[in-house]
Amino acid sequence: MDINFSVSINPYPSKGELTVLFSGYSQTSHDHKVGPLVHGHHLLHYVLSGKGTFYCMGKEYQIERGGAFFIFPGELVSYQADPEEPWEYVWLGFKGAQMDQYLSQLGISSHRPVTQQTFQPRTAAYFRRIRRAFQQSNPICDLQAGGWTRLILAALLADQATIAEREPEPATEIKRQIEQAIRWLTLQYSQPVSIEQMAQTLGYHRTHLSKMFKQHTGMSPMHFLLQIRMERAKLLLAEPLTIEQIAASVGFADALYFSKQFKKWFGHSPTEYRQERLGINRYDCTNP
Repeated sequence: MDINFSVSINPYPSKGELTVLFSGYSQTSHDHKVGPLVHGHHLLHYVLSGKGTFYCMGKEYQIERGGAFFIFPGELVSYQADPEEPWEYVWLGFKGAQMDQYLSQLGISSHRPVTQQTFQPRTAAYFRRIRRAFQQSNPICDLQAGGWTRLILAALLADQATIAEREPEPATEIKRQIEQAIRWLTLQYSQPVSIEQMAQTLGYHRTHLSKMFKQHTGMSPMHFLLQIRMERAKLLLAEPLTIEQIAASVGFADALYFSKQFKKWFGHSPTEYRQERLGINRYDCTNP
């Protein structure tokens, strides 16, 4: 669990060419690791201090203070903080019909997803303004967030330096199978899936796939699926949804069972997490 974590959700998201969905801050722990997984929206992380590693398209990038990494929808990625100097970073989740083309014009793509430059306090301040605007729930916060995000992009890309990347290892057939399984789980987590169903869909033998999956990721497919569901539920708790709605959104038909799994995973019930970590009391979350 991160040492310090907060996220603010856009209460008035638009459908324009650039819509900021949420913004967050985290002082990560020494064992902080995310993924491998696939997101359904764009993400931008900006490093305030510390260092860590970002993996995308079979390449590995070392990113430290002043650096940023972009995550594109549908791309299989993972990232982890350095155990000695873990990241402190801020992030944005955003979407837009033309965002891939827009970022490509700025020199950013899934093949070049990182920038590195001297840390800029003004850039970090733009992230804080976005979070504060969402927290104040002003009707114009969506417009403000879009403007500050453009300033962030301009600042990051004005004097960017390419981060050295390590050459990818040749992909093996087993590695491709595991990546395909990870992508499938990440996209299907909201459904009542089973490993048997996944193996059948992908055309692999269940026992073989489960064994290879654990060897390559360190966890079973079901444990990996639960991790995806719990991390998604944590984000959804910042939105105006009931516990039942959140449970259904991450693949649980039983809200009570979901709450028990959430508490086992994070050490807090969903309601406690809302109140203690997010400071939110106004939602209907009467379930345990």
